[in-house]
Amino acid sequence: MLKRPLMETLLAASPRAALLHRLTDPTEVVLFDGAMGTMLYARGVFINQCYDELVLRSPDLVREVHAAYVKAGAEAIETNSYGANRQKLTQYGLESQVAELNKRAAELARAAAGDDRLVAGAIGPLGVRLEPYGPTSRDEARAMFAEQAAALLEGGADCFVLETFSDLEEIEQAIAGVRETAPGVPIIAQMTVGPDLRTAYGATPEDIVRALERWGADVVGLNCAVGPQTILEAIERMAAVAHVKLSAQPNAGLPRDVGGRNMYMASPEYMATYARHLIQAGAKIVGGCCGTTPEHIHAIVEGVRPLAPRFRDAVVARSRDVTDQTNVGVEPVPLAQRSRWAAKIASGAFVTSVEIVPPRGVDTSRLERDAATLHAAGVDAINVPDGPRAQSRMGAIATSLIIEQRVGIESVTHYCCRDRNLLGMLSDLLGASALGLRNMLLITGDPPKMGPYPDATAVFDIDAIGLTNLVSNLNRGLDPGGNAIGAPTQFAIGVGVNPAAIDPAHELRRFEYKVQAGAEYAITQPVFDVEQLERFLNTIEHTRIPIVAGIWPLVSARNAEFLANEVPGVTVPQSVLDRMHKANAVSKDHALAEGISIAREMLDRVRGLVQGVQVSAPFGRVELALEVFGS
Repeated sequence: MLKRPLMETLLAASPRAALLHRLTDPTEVVLFDGAMGTMLYARGVFINQCYDELVLRSPDLVREVHAAYVKAGAEAIETNSYGANRQKLTQYGLESQVAELNKRAAELARAAAGDDRLVAGAIGPLGVRLEPYGPTSRDEARAMFAEQAAALLEGGADCFVLETFSDLEEIEQAIAGVRETAPGVPIIAQMTVGPDLRTAYGATPEDIVRALERWGADVVGLNCAVGPQTILEAIERMAAVAHVKLSAQPNAGLPRDVGGRNMYMASPEYMATYARHLIQAGAKIVGGCCGTTPEHIHAIVEGVRPLAPRFRDAVVARSRDVTDQTNVGVEPVPLAQRSRWAAKIASGAFVTSVEIVPPRGVDTSRLERDAATLHAAGVDAINVPDGPRAQSRMGAIATSLIIEQRVGIESVTHYCCRDRNLLGMLSDLLGASALGLRNMLLITGDPPKMGPYPDATAVFDIDAIGLTNLVSNLNRGLDPGGNAIGAPTQFAIGVGVNPAAIDPAHELRRFEYKVQAGAEYAITQPVFDVEQLERFLNTIEHTRIPIVAGIWPLVSARNAEFLANEVPGVTVPQSVLDRMHKANAVSKDHALAEGISIAREMLDRVRGLVQGVQVSAPFGRVELALEVFGS
């Protein structure tokens, strides 16, 4: 991952420079545009014309397509030069205009891209076989690719995309030709495979990776011919052997004959879903090919933002007209002024909270009694989970409002992405703000399969990182499209973090992204191993925000075993399990006392490491939580 000082240096020099660095950084996601030919055809350009010539004959038409992809959120746009090589242009009598057409194609893309997006010079195959199977020699092919690359570079291309090649021998010459002309300029080399995951000449995904890496491609990938599902299968195989960054630009499915026309049927939402799958499988450059439109790219941008949090800084500009760059929002209300909880965190004071699970039904009498007990005991806030372990309970927002309005103690409202699409979340958050809720803990949420309704549908439009971006923008008075909402919300933005994650590097990366997105404090999963917590805190020192440690008083050995084996993100050391089993062998009361003792030990030991604790009330027994505090 690019270190923040270096990224800030690059951004200061040019957003484009930072983006170009990200292009070849193996951990960074970069989104490309979609089809050019599909868009030109939709605008009335017949397929018997030379689409590459349109950069001279109809430049406004080409520019409009580029602008539409920029508005959709693409970070890199490809030049309209896929077939602008000497061999293909000869068919139209345009072979003398290779340099002029390619240079103009790059200039049009550059004008649309500005200085915060990349221009990728698009180079396609020659359309003929090379020797010994065809009339074109390797040297001739290499010279034609070099000629095209030189003109694209002169017109302003930042990198090159060699795409839709089916012959490894031909793309070898394309890479060589570009390297001769533009040494050091990044090359994305993409082949095309069929439904059998092989090229037209039998090369497998593994063959493609090994060959293109050997010939010096900076990024290796696939595009065209098939839809996202087949591309995903191939990317999964490529990821197993690749040492360079991978790219994927699938078609919008396979074309179908509809009324005599070939139509691509994959919806923007479907493409967005598979874009997420592709990124998770290892493709860090994602875009679209035939059949994809700005609507597809916009859906992909929105869909993958949780996996690519750098979109946070650009989402406002990309979601509205590219000519309107003035609405940057307002300065958020200072954290100390948002709530009593936030004021204590901002001042560095130690905060205390107790987690109470919302009721299963509509009777809130016990909830109110328990909240009053905690309020009287001096606890700062009550944490309200949002459908933990996918259980069906009263909503966290409604529960929080009941606590605050009827009891007077503040709540920390957990809010998860599982059950709501982006529009629903926006509506909820605006309503919660208007009703006076201020303290939020933004989480992705447990999948429905964990709960009593495994067939329920999960939404997951965004995850906790994307939700943090959303709330951060609301605090600046902006909706997800960058439109002003009037007075900004005043949420204190909390996120979850797991010091005992199975993959510490992945957890650290996500935590860094959450902080970049605007997180102002974090609450951990229950801590049973203080040394582990301390190690984790050391790893996040460079992005440190106030940390509130989760504390869970165990009530029995069975309870400890349940947490250790069935609750996601919770790790219970064997030493703690042994203590609980030993105490349980004496009596249930002894086990309960041992669980409280362990929780008190955890609180005492973490007090100097963190800025607060969240103590759970096991089985809703708030008196056990208060015993942990010594109350």
